[in-house]
Amino acid sequence: MTNFPQMPQMKKQRIILISGIALIVVALFALKIYVDQIRTEADIEAKAKSQKYQASQVMVLIAKRDIDKGVAIDIEDLQTENMPSQFVQPQAVTSFDRISGMITLAPISKGEQITLSKLAYQRAGNLASITPVGKRAVSIAVDNISSLSGMIKGGDYVDVIGMIPVSMQTPDGKTVTQIKVAPLFQNILVLAVGQDMGMPVKEESRYKKQESTKEASPLITLALSPQEASLITFVQEQSKIRLVLRSPTDAKIESVQPASWDTLSQYIMPGPPAAGEAGVKPQEEEGEYVEIYRGLNKEKVPLR
Repeated sequence: MTNFPQMPQMKKQRIILISGIALIVVALFALKIYVDQIRTEADIEAKAKSQKYQASQVMVLIAKRDIDKGVAIDIEDLQTENMPSQFVQPQAVTSFDRISGMITLAPISKGEQITLSKLAYQRAGNLASITPVGKRAVSIAVDNISSLSGMIKGGDYVDVIGMIPVSMQTPDGKTVTQIKVAPLFQNILVLAVGQDMGMPVKEESRYKKQESTKEASPLITLALSPQEASLITFVQEQSKIRLVLRSPTDAKIESVQPASWDTLSQYIMPGPPAAGEAGVKPQEEEGEYVEIYRGLNKEKVPLR
């Protein structure tokens, strides 16, 4: 009987203890949320700094050892290194594919950046000797426009574009042919322009030089893979081909959408796909409408 008056006091202490534990749990939970927020913000900031740092970095090829003059460049002699863009030398090479089969025009020291100014293709006087391993020499017929008025030379890199006729169905059910300009291949090595393979020639009189510059080269020979060689042969029989000259330091392959009147319209005036575009059929108007003729054009005006 003497313990009954102490029960409320014990219950009160228990409530205080439970309340204290609950407050501690809430405080720990709030602290965890705060720490997670700080950690998330720190991760976002670190990621942003990392992206900014990576954006300012350029991966270039450097020499692992001293390379003598007149030596064929070998991938075993090179390694990649990231460095700030402001320290990258002009014409620095970023891809071994770009310089495969080239020789050094001057000695290259260990740790030095590999630049195109010190490299050239070894041209031994015949087309087979300058064709890279795994490639095929394919000649295409070009005009002055395709050859950039004779400015393309052996050793340059180009993109190959095809003007391909495509059959499509109009909204009234007729089949018409539309020309689409599609990128076929990118970063393709030019082996020769006409008979000129880019080899140094003996000094001749200026009159002979002037005569040679007036001659238009009917053929440009490209280094293509077997599959590319087959495709470009097919395209030549169906359409025209254009060449786009690239920078010697640019080996990037980009995704390019084929060009047509529809894509040109979308590029100039962005908006929803135009009715009549390949694969896009005009949608029927919902509800009641009135047909109005403006000249030879018929329009559907909905009744509201």
